Amino acid sequence: MLVTSDKEIQKYYDALISRDQQFVGVFYVGVKTTGVFCIATCRARKPKLENVEFYTDSKDLLRNGYRPCKICKPTENFGQPPTEVLAALEWLEEQPKVKISDFDLRQRGLSPDNIRRWFKKHHNMTFQAYQRMVRINTAFQELKNGKSVTSSAFDSGYESLSGFGYTFKSLVGRSPDESKDRDVILMTRLTTPLGPMYACATDRGICLLEFTDRRMLETEFRDLQKRLDANILAGENVYLKQLKTELHEYFQGTRKEFNVSLHTPGTDFQQQVWNALLKIPYGTTSTYQQQAERLYKPKAARAIASANGHNRISIIVPCHRVIGKDGSLTGYGGGLERKRWLLDHERKGA
Repeated sequence: MLVTSDKEIQKYYDALISRDQQFVGVFYVGVKTTGVFCIATCRARKPKLENVEFYTDSKDLLRNGYRPCKICKPTENFGQPPTEVLAALEWLEEQPKVKISDFDLRQRGLSPDNIRRWFKKHHNMTFQAYQRMVRINTAFQELKNGKSVTSSAFDSGYESLSGFGYTFKSLVGRSPDESKDRDVILMTRLTTPLGPMYACATDRGICLLEFTDRRMLETEFRDLQKRLDANILAGENVYLKQLKTELHEYFQGTRKEFNVSLHTPGTDFQQQVWNALLKIPYGTTSTYQQQAERLYKPKAARAIASANGHNRISIIVPCHRVIGKDGSLTGYGGGLERKRWLLDHERKGA
């Protein structure tokens, strides 16, 4: 959306001039004289106020003919956490069982308010709530590996079994004793050249990879939890770590096929459609009708389009490679601008 308020424009311009990191994730700036767009912290020479316009969505800039700046890489770094948030996350990763208070953050020169605002915007929860999820997930993994409930509770920083049990059940859905054989869906957030994404995985593989601004995201989360009878917790496993590596290689142009394991619950028909998507070669496209014929269902093009729309693992299960019969770009959950970018990226590397 184009920012039109004079007060907001001046505030954003001041943030651009001072390279204020707290505005990364708040706005993009389009430079009319060069045709590029940047984020607040870009190191490039600063344009005059009359030569810029501010947007809150990169898709609007792409739609209006702007191209990403090669210096600040705005679509990749727009969702990158500020330095304060990164410091807090690194601290939590090093000591996932330690409860980090606002006082602790201030002692390290970190602002609890800034960190809280970032988490509310990007994760729809506070940093304290995020910590609880990480601690409970750590305890959950220990319970599955045979550790006792009592040991897990006190090792996770809880002063009572009742407090641990209440928090555990509110997040996992069952008591600690009832959850030792239960699955959990782990979720992490990552940045890409096309914007931030959420990734989820089970003990079997990746079960979701979506852009954070996808409209159906909340519906997908609910459906996934229902189908797998599992709750979503913040955390990582080997599949999510492998996914981050492979996605980075894909965007760098050095990877054409993904090897990470997938877990794709759905109907038999959806499974057939998604498997057919995996067979579309890198750098090529197919149509819904061609996909229908490959599945020996020549009259099922619309049903196949619907199944494509329910694909939860974008890029890896490449529904972006399916186009209209006339060669036009058709609907894509991540937006047509991203679909066009992905196809161009693959054609260049094919």
